[in-house]
Formats: sequence, C-alpha cells, structure tokens
Amino acid sequence: MHYVDGFVVAVPAANKEAYKELAAKTTPLFKEFGALRIVECWAEDVPEGKLTDFRMAVKAEEDEEVVFSWIEYASKEARDEANRKMMSDPRMKEFGDAMPFDGKRMIYGGFVPILDE
Repeated sequence: MHYVDGFVVAVPAANKEAYKELAAKTTPLFKEFGALRIVECWAEDVPEGKLTDFRMAVKAEEDEEVVFSWIEYASKEARDEANRKMMSDPRMKEFGDAMPFDGKRMIYGGFVPILDE
C-alpha cells in the first residue's frame, strides 16, 4: 500500500486562483521527486460543527475557504526522500514566502492506508 501525506489549510477566497496556480507549479516538482498522485480540493460542502469541524481545525476566518489535499507516495521512505529533495531544490526558492495562505494554521500528517478500494 502507498503512503499518504494529508493537508488541511484555510485560504482566503480571494486567493483561490493564486492557490491553484501555486499547486499547478509545484505538482511537477512533487511528481519528479516521487509523488504518485496529488489531489487538491476546494471546500464546497463543509458543515459547521458544534465541537469541531474543518474550519475550526485551521481557524478559518469568515473570508477564507478550506482546502483539503493529499499526496500519495510509494512508501514513507519515498515520501521522506521526496521531501528532502524538495527542500534542497533551488527551484523551490522561486515560490519563496509568496504562499496564498497562512502556513502556520495548516494541519498535516503522514498516514498509512488501512483500506484502499
């Protein structure tokens, strides 16, 4: 089974196109370094919870939407190697600090699939 990195981030609605452009530019690099699949999803039907929900998880503000994304790799080792290469690749510097979201509120983690149908 593959290894999955998952992400949830709040993006200002006004930055939707900038986010899509950033994703389109970084996807070829992730794939070059070992990503098998990259999925970026813009919130459409994200219900408000009483105790917790996606918006609360990333402290989304009124003018922000939630993005849920994941990257699949062949293994955790392949993910670790891809991340090492991404961080040291000079092409990543062109993106700099121009992220269209507040990275401090991003939640992420690595996951081992337990069901894949």
